[in-house]
Amino acid sequence: MKIAEVRGLSDAELAAKKAEARQEYFNLRLQQQTGQLEKPSRLDYLRKTVAKIETVLSERRLSLKVTSRTPQAKTENKK
Repeated sequence: MKIAEVRGLSDAELAAKKAEARQEYFNLRLQQQTGQLEKPSRLDYLRKTVAKIETVLSERRLSLKVTSRTPQAKTENKK
């Protein structure tokens, strides 16, 4: 889930997505402990998704205005 997609969701949708992701993360951690986890990369994906959701909720709570960054061309100093 990209950050732009997360910012497009309402607060209620974000809360639901966060609860869903945390529950899935918990279940996958149990599978990992019992040796039944098939896709360990899913743990990282869910952890990062929860972090993105928390970031957007925090931005909204603090009333921060976030602008999207555009990549700038790198200039090299050649000697």
